[in-house]
Amino acid sequence: MKLVAVSQRVDTLRERDETRDALDHRLVIFLKLAGFIGVPVPNTLNDDGLSTFLSRLSPYAVVLSGGNNIGECSLRDFTERFLLKYAAHNQLPVLGICRGMQMMACSAGARLHAVKGHVATRHNLIGKIRREVNSYHSFSVLDCPPEFHVIARSEDENIEAIRHDDRPWEGWMWHPEREKEFSDDIQRLKSLFSK
Repeated sequence: MKLVAVSQRVDTLRERDETRDALDHRLVIFLKLAGFIGVPVPNTLNDDGLSTFLSRLSPYAVVLSGGNNIGECSLRDFTERFLLKYAAHNQLPVLGICRGMQMMACSAGARLHAVKGHVATRHNLIGKIRREVNSYHSFSVLDCPPEFHVIARSEDENIEAIRHDDRPWEGWMWHPEREKEFSDDIQRLKSLFSK
């Protein structure tokens, strides 16, 4: 199985005065079922630390996971921007999940806007991808960034999935790891990561 670098959400436990990186077990299972081993990337490494970590890991691809809003944790924002630059420089596939798609879009020049009715619900996708998916976000990508195109929208016209014009990069606003059945998303991930 090929190794995939996976960004982590940041959780703060006030009662313990701890800040933790976290990764949903279901995301690791989802990646494993697709034939990949997800390796969590720490959010506390600087440029040199991330360079060394990724050089030794030599990942086959990158996944930017969901959780946290952009701007909530500068360390995570830095880590994910670094991962995108690393992936671009090394021509690696990237999947951005929810916040990960937002980071991918914002790093390419897009803007976000607040949305209603997209938290803890389900909705149908319209476009190249047509199916019902989960939804857990309170922000959406306002405009498609340059060098990307929209491959799915929600019924209320919000952007739900994007794909890079030249690179094997996609962003999905739904959480594939939270679906009861992984089959559709596993096939899409395998195709994206096939290089």
